[in-house]
Amino acid sequence: MMSTMSLQTKSSFNVKQSDSKSKEFHVPVMIKEVIEYLNIQENGIYVDGTLGSGGHSAEILSNISQGKLIGLDRDAEALKTSKERFSASACPIILEKESYHNYLNVLKKNKIKNADGILLDLGLSAMQLLSSNRGFTFKKNEKLDMRFDIDSGINASQFLHQLSQQDLAKIINKYSDERFSLKISKAIKAKENLKTTFDLKNAIDEVTPTHKRSKTYARVFQSIRIAVNEELQKLKKFFSLFLYGLKAGSRAVFISYHSIEDRIVKHSLKGLKNDGKIKILTKKPILPQRKEIIINPKSRSAKLRAIEVL
Repeated sequence: MMSTMSLQTKSSFNVKQSDSKSKEFHVPVMIKEVIEYLNIQENGIYVDGTLGSGGHSAEILSNISQGKLIGLDRDAEALKTSKERFSASACPIILEKESYHNYLNVLKKNKIKNADGILLDLGLSAMQLLSSNRGFTFKKNEKLDMRFDIDSGINASQFLHQLSQQDLAKIINKYSDERFSLKISKAIKAKENLKTTFDLKNAIDEVTPTHKRSKTYARVFQSIRIAVNEELQKLKKFFSLFLYGLKAGSRAVFISYHSIEDRIVKHSLKGLKNDGKIKILTKKPILPQRKEIIINPKSRSAKLRAIEVL
């Protein structure tokens, strides 16, 4: 079995030094708990549906010797980083540019009947925030894109242009509970050509109190990102079919950061439990320990839920 230390050492050599800052690895949240609940077997097949820069996958790989890892991500940049990171791995790895809700297609394509476990770590990674010209953060003036997959769909600028003021207000209110959603949507739609993150910020500035602005920026940017990437629709679709790729005894772990995401996870699992299809392993969501939050403040809103297939 490859040790965690040896895997991490090899990984560090496979990322070019010139790219070390731009490709800073996302710190995996609740890594110990993820591995524990996945109950990894040495010869198991595991799907990381939200691969990112491979933080969780690195630990999964360190616990399998004859098994296989399948890593999926819609973000080509994240996929490239993980391919470089795991280029020296002796364990079979399949990495594909695909959304987790299509993971059954990836299994079929690779002639794999079932997986032994699947992980979803939802939301935005630190690497995507640091990535240049993606428009995920309000702290840098860059193109207003916000797509996880820059090769498909419309970007945030086009999305806002096509959306009615009423629909935009609903999105901001629904996905963030922002109290100024109506005023903000009107200000955004009053701007004829929002092309950058600072264009969006300036529209928000016009109708919101100064002392509340940072939180308002975060809520509005998050709401638009969720809508542009159809994140909640994909999550619901995943839960309607994900059991077809898991055999009895398989485990699934879900980490969410947004209240609506967690609600979808919670209610979906409750329905499957009531149908006698799964056993819920976490009576209440597992939260990161204080020590982890101090080291990685972005983990503070994380909630982990785990199940076993019956």
